Amino acid sequence: MLAKELISDVVSALKTSDSGQTALNWMDVFRISHLPIVNNHDFLGLISDTDIYDLNDPVQPIGNHKLSLIKPFVRMDQHIFDVISLAASLKISLVPVLDDHDHYKGVILTGELLQQLAGMSSLAEPGGLIVLSILQNDYSLSQIAQIIESNDARILNLYISSPPDSTRMEVTIKLNITNLMPVIRTFERYEYEVMAWHGHDDDMDSFYSDRFDSFMRYLNI
Repeated sequence: MLAKELISDVVSALKTSDSGQTALNWMDVFRISHLPIVNNHDFLGLISDTDIYDLNDPVQPIGNHKLSLIKPFVRMDQHIFDVISLAASLKISLVPVLDDHDHYKGVILTGELLQQLAGMSSLAEPGGLIVLSILQNDYSLSQIAQIIESNDARILNLYISSPPDSTRMEVTIKLNITNLMPVIRTFERYEYEVMAWHGHDDDMDSFYSDRFDSFMRYLNI
């Protein structure tokens, strides 16, 4: 999925003549903490609510405000992973999109990114989750897949994370089944450490909610 397919049709850009209070009002309406500044088709930068509060004079036009961020943007044909990477690294609530002529085309909301990521990750598909803790040197995708497929299940998605300075990794596996006990018992026979599993709808809703909240806290939105 490309950036041009994710552009929001609800968020309007600001002009340099708009006041800081106007910007804050729009941020409150859209529940975001950033807005793009655009004159004609030229993208001038991204202003945050903090930039406005720092000036302590909301009636001033935003053209008089100092912007704390660099001029972040993605191109129309960049992949969704590039958009997510930029949003996460800068902790911004939206990402401006420019064409090859540096003309402003719109913004992508971080909330929309999460929904698209969930769809790409098969999170909306029926099934269960198993979370394994594995030594990095012991990781074998082929063996994990063999264990799962030997129980008449298949992998819908697999996500790996590793804490800094750790020799272990956390492997989160989305399966197409909700009765996970046969798979879990097989993992344990192969001496895998099963950290957690979620097979029922209530458990899955709680798991997704926890992961969503953690991601939103990480983006500081």
